[in-house]
Amino acid sequence: MRCRIILACAEGVSNKDVAAQLGSTPQAVGRWRARFVQYRIAGLGDMPRSGGPRTVTDEQVAAVVAKTLTPLRRTRHTGRHGRWHEMSLSQSSVSRIWRAFGYTARSRVEPL
Repeated sequence: MRCRIILACAEGVSNKDVAAQLGSTPQAVGRWRARFVQYRIAGLGDMPRSGGPRTVTDEQVAAVVAKTLTPLRRTRHTGRHGRWHEMSLSQSSVSRIWRAFGYTARSRVEPL
């Protein structure tokens, strides 16, 4: 859609006409036109969004993946809290990492 907006604008058509032609709004067309003028092709990609910085480091992600691939020794602390407690990660963080790598809590992961 962003590329179609820019190509239509290159023909000299107004924002309102481009928006009607492509099923968008004049404000959106104006935004993409301005970003293209300022940043060229790079401006058509997604820009960084607001929000807090990452709290889980790449090293922690690597450690979770390595621990996931390591066979679990049966101890008293094999529940949700025990296996990840020493890494100072919540179960939610571990679940997000697993989802990113296509693991689930029930999937059997074979060591490489």
